[in-house]
Amino acid sequence: MKNIVIIGCGQGIGFAAAKILSENHYVIGLSRTENPEIENLNIEFHPIDILSGNLDEIIFPEVIDGLVYAPGSINLKPFNRFSIEDFRNDFEINVLGAVKTIQKLLPNLKKSETASVVLFSSVAAKLGMPFHSSISASKSAVEGLTKSMAAEFSTQKIRVNAIAPSLTDTNLASPLLSTPEKREASGRRHPLQRVGRADEIARMVAFLLSDHSAWITGQIIGIDGGMSNIKL
Repeated sequence: MKNIVIIGCGQGIGFAAAKILSENHYVIGLSRTENPEIENLNIEFHPIDILSGNLDEIIFPEVIDGLVYAPGSINLKPFNRFSIEDFRNDFEINVLGAVKTIQKLLPNLKKSETASVVLFSSVAAKLGMPFHSSISASKSAVEGLTKSMAAEFSTQKIRVNAIAPSLTDTNLASPLLSTPEKREASGRRHPLQRVGRADEIARMVAFLLSDHSAWITGQIIGIDGGMSNIKL
């Protein structure tokens, strides 16, 4: 049994990951979203906003084997309508929140023999997409952070990888999938002709935290229905 911390466990991919991982591991979940369904999971839950909250108020296990940083944003509009504050907010939630968490828990991760960190990028960091300038910028930073930390922490046997999904059926993406027509149109943009499911992404999270992925680090793993590498 591993000790795993999931930031952003309240909904979407973070919740799906908590559901899967809590079956066999001790999970500490943090989220500003207090989802009533969390009570049905066998996890230690702390309601906290990762950006404004004080992590020193939480007693974490001395040894942490897995860390998942799942908060994200989908802020889409024409470039000239983005404010500097928009870019700053997306950068804070996607990048600085991860930095804050990893810096806090790094001593605990160092005490594990099999430590693994999983971050989240986006297909938009690889594939140029209109209206995605803010999210693309912040997720590209996540990819750079992933590779740099993977190199720096490799001598301490801490693995760092990122998952880069395309549009996934979560609460965060609900405005883009709010009608059958929108859902169908979004699905057609992907070679596999549908949007992703949170559990599909969560199972990759579980794999990257497991010993089955012990020789994988510094990787950006696309789970995107083929969008980033296939053109039909």
